[in-house]
Amino acid sequence: MGRGDKKTKKGKIWKGSYGNSRKRAVNKVKFTPVAKAAEDTEAKPKPKVKKAVKKKAKPADK
Repeated sequence: MGRGDKKTKKGKIWKGSYGNSRKRAVNKVKFTPVAKAAEDTEAKPKPKVKKAVKKKAKPADK
């Protein structure tokens, strides 16, 4: 029982698979409360952006 055996931990490491003898690491998911998530998704009015207007050159007086 060694590297080629899918039922052992060593064999699962060699194959790169997971199962009863080699459990996956559990990632902890950050919990966000529903009330806070709903607060963030509310439609907020976007600030109006004023566009810069180019000034026309005045005709030169002679």
